[in-house]
Amino acid sequence: MKNNMKKSIVAFAVVGMTLTGAAGVYAGTQMQKINAYLNHQISIQVDGKTYAPVDGQGRQLAPITYNGSTYLPVRALADVLKVPVNYDAKNNRVQIGGKSPETPEAPDTNISLISAAYTKAQLEEIRKAFAKFESFETPYAPQQMSQGDTFKMVGASEDGVNLIFNHMTVTVSPRDYAYGYEGKTITLSNGVKAKWYTPSETPMLSFQLDDRFVTLSSPDGKLSNTQLEKVAVTVAKLK
Repeated sequence: MKNNMKKSIVAFAVVGMTLTGAAGVYAGTQMQKINAYLNHQISIQVDGKTYAPVDGQGRQLAPITYNGSTYLPVRALADVLKVPVNYDAKNNRVQIGGKSPETPEAPDTNISLISAAYTKAQLEEIRKAFAKFESFETPYAPQQMSQGDTFKMVGASEDGVNLIFNHMTVTVSPRDYAYGYEGKTITLSNGVKAKWYTPSETPMLSFQLDDRFVTLSSPDGKLSNTQLEKVAVTVAKLK
C-alpha cells in the first residue's frame, strides 16, 4: 500500500457498520478499488497480489461486489493499515484506530469537584422524599459534584430516593441493586469497597453506606467512571 494512502486516512475513524468476522474479503489478483465508508467516503486502492487474506482453513477469500463496487470488511482494512479495530456493541459502531472500547480509562488525577449547591427549597424536598420511608428517614446526598453539573430534582420510587443532576443520578435505597450482577469490585479513595456493574447500557457504581446502598450513574455518559468515583466519596448525611 502506498504511503500517501496511509496519510490520507485519519488515525481515528468510526464506521457505521457491524463486524461480520471473516465473511467476504476484497482480495483479488488485480488492483481493486475499494469504497470504504470512512470520513467523506474515502476511496482506497489495495494490491490484491500483495495482500490476499485467507480464512481459518487457509482458503483464499473471495471479494464482495455490489453495484459495481468491491467492498472490504473493516477488519481487513485494519490489517492493511496496521491499526486496531474494535466493535462497540453499546453504540453499534466499529472503531478503527484509537483505544478499544474495552480498554479501562486511565485514572485522571486532575479531576476536581465543586460543592453541590442545593437551594433551601431543594433541601426541603430531599428531606421530604426520605421521610416517606419508615426507618429510612435520614436524608443522604452528595456534598460535591463535578464541574459543570447541576442538581435538578429529587424523586422517590418504591424502594429508594433518586437525586437527579444534569449529568448524574444518585439513588439511595435500602435495597442492594448490584446484588446478582457480575461486576468489578474497586476500592474508593476513602477505603470503601464499591462495585461497577452494567445491568443495561449505563454503568452503575454501587456501595454500602451505613444502613443503605448508594448507586451512581451518568445516564447521558458525560461523566467518567473516575468522576463518579470521586463524587461517591462525598455522599453523606445532610446536615
